[in-house]
Amino acid sequence: MKARVFVTLKPSVFDPQGQTIADALHAMGYNGIQDVRQGKYFELDIEASSLDQAQAMAAEVADKLLANTVIESFRVEVDPL
Repeated sequence: MKARVFVTLKPSVFDPQGQTIADALHAMGYNGIQDVRQGKYFELDIEASSLDQAQAMAAEVADKLLANTVIESFRVEVDPL
């Protein structure tokens, strides 16, 4: 199964890279873009007996290794191959 993990800074944490991107977009004339938040994306190939088991394993990996849960949040999506 393939799991996708999206990691982003929590809304209360300032995102300097996102702000720099937003400033550059405004300078390019994309004034309708209000805010940019950047993050990390991971793909995991997981061997599991069910979608629930794969979801739980990916969430555990994200919580323990991929995300700094003090300042980041994560979202997991799992699809069977």
